[in-house]
Amino acid sequence: MANPAGFMPNTPDLNDRARLLLKFLVERYIEDGQPVGSRTLSKYAELNLSPASIRNIMADLEEFGFIASPHTSAGRVPTPRGYRLFVDTLLTVKPLNQGEVRQIEATLAPADPQRLLNAASHLLAELTTHAGVVLIPKRRHQNLRQIEFLGLSDKRILLIMVTAEGEVQNRVILTERAYDAAQLVRAANYFNAHFAGLSFEQVQPRLADELAALKSDISQLMELVVAAGTDAFSGAGKEYVLSGERNLLGAPELSANMDRLRELFGLFEQRTELMQLLDVSHTASGIQLFIGAESGVAPLDECSVIAAPYEVNGEVVGTLGVIGPTRMAYERVIPIVDITARLLSNALSYH
Repeated sequence: MANPAGFMPNTPDLNDRARLLLKFLVERYIEDGQPVGSRTLSKYAELNLSPASIRNIMADLEEFGFIASPHTSAGRVPTPRGYRLFVDTLLTVKPLNQGEVRQIEATLAPADPQRLLNAASHLLAELTTHAGVVLIPKRRHQNLRQIEFLGLSDKRILLIMVTAEGEVQNRVILTERAYDAAQLVRAANYFNAHFAGLSFEQVQPRLADELAALKSDISQLMELVVAAGTDAFSGAGKEYVLSGERNLLGAPELSANMDRLRELFGLFEQRTELMQLLDVSHTASGIQLFIGAESGVAPLDECSVIAAPYEVNGEVVGTLGVIGPTRMAYERVIPIVDITARLLSNALSYH
């Protein structure tokens, strides 16, 4: 499993017994959420260890920082360092059953790209009972062929934009004054004569230089055109689709700290830091897993993020993933994220 930032330097060379004990402890804690004691571990015949030996090994694992002892219990729980070792070297990933694979395939049948992204986000949340997130592909700059105006009322105008590739985008713009049909034709002709063949990102600085020379009756209209076009073709607005965030309220490890939970939901609303984290996975290959503080995003300190890039025709265009508590069923969530990324890539490429 990819280690995103080279965590756990100088990991102690644990023997096979210690690794096996850690594996059982993590699996048991993930299963029932209760601190695991030596008596519980002694029931695993595979360990073939006396209670005294188990206690000694657990003391070593705690000293190395792989497990910790909650104040209210004699048992132990995994730390983020313990989860990382478990995921990197001890995890046995469980293949999804055919019913689950067919459910993903049916949900991600070729369709409108935006519907597919929404469907993938909901699917990840439903299958994992955590939060599912899909990073929306950034639009590549598109050059304009022409624009047209259609007056809807005195101060409402339909802006029709056609790219060189033939894509059409419509936006309703609201103006401070009324324009008649002749003025709209003249404004469109001016724009097409001066800016056809350019992207809105290229138009913006050039228009700023020319606004002073424009007649005042169309200068505001030109500014509205650039603002609407930049929004339409740059992917401005919602940068990712998030589903199932309410699932996180049911995770005891997260809901026990309401201040941290509020920070987490604030992260979802603010978006910038989560976008940056997903962008890291966008440029990586395969599954990326961030456990606790590995993400570098404080509200995610009690969470794990499992992410994978998805493609269109062999080109990586976005990232999808799952956000949940560090106590998650990694052996199940990892293949769900992996298969969803592959099938979303197939569906988008088919489209």
